[in-house]
Amino acid sequence: MPNLPPSLLPAPRRGLPDALPPGAVSDWVRTALAEDLGQGDLTSLGVVAVDARGIARLVAKEEGVLAGQDVFASAFRLRDSALEIEWNKNDGDELFPGDEIARLEGSARALLEAERTALNFLQRMSGTATMTREFVRAVADFPGTRILDTRKTTPGLRLLEKYAVRCGGGENHRFGLFDEAMIKENHVALAGKPLAQALADLRSTVGPETRITCEAETEDEALAAIEGGADVVLLDNFKPADLGPVCQRLRTSAREAGRRVELEASGGITLQTAAAFAASGVDRLSVGALTHSAPALDLSLLLECAP
Repeated sequence: MPNLPPSLLPAPRRGLPDALPPGAVSDWVRTALAEDLGQGDLTSLGVVAVDARGIARLVAKEEGVLAGQDVFASAFRLRDSALEIEWNKNDGDELFPGDEIARLEGSARALLEAERTALNFLQRMSGTATMTREFVRAVADFPGTRILDTRKTTPGLRLLEKYAVRCGGGENHRFGLFDEAMIKENHVALAGKPLAQALADLRSTVGPETRITCEAETEDEALAAIEGGADVVLLDNFKPADLGPVCQRLRTSAREAGRRVELEASGGITLQTAAAFAASGVDRLSVGALTHSAPALDLSLLLECAP
């Protein structure tokens, strides 16, 4: 294999993520609280004294992975800035039924007002982290294959959902149209030029430090993607049984060209099929279900009067 120069591309985005930006978290949570509170919590205003204090215990009701603790805490602190939270688990930790994740103490009204908003964020983010962990475990026998998310996210909440993927042990694909380039069939159709030429033109525009992924629906398209200079070839909707020989031929082509190329599979990947896709030898599996279909994790907030 030719001696290849060091890659100029950014490192993969994996491992536990950096903390979410506090200002953005507050903005998301304020919007959600306003949606739920409107002009005020009619029930609490009618039955809970303004100076009453409460204690809440956040408890896991099923096995999973925690994600979103800062968002959860923000919901309560926006209603009671002096509210105290003691965490027994952190983002990325595994949860088991009965685990007490956190203990809160503060204004009883604040606990009631923020309860649903806080749980909505935490349960959805933890659900995404949990599904990601399940996919990571499904391909554990193939350590060369990583699990990635996609842009199939809830509008306005992409950063939260991609954060949750990282908590579950997954890797972030591009965050948007701005941080990496990806040529898909619609780009080629509208560019009016061959795939390899479109890739060469794209490279001249974005430079060597931007990762370029190229979608390929056939082996010929994948070979053209390597010829055109793609860093990642996304093999879309291939059957697992067909991928192994295709991957071997593509890697041979990349070696002969002195290219560093990663191979990615997408389409039809489920928990039941993930291992078969990984066995083909691809480097990456991109799974839209991580962010568009993960069920919320069952968590409960148990409240009582403070002594």
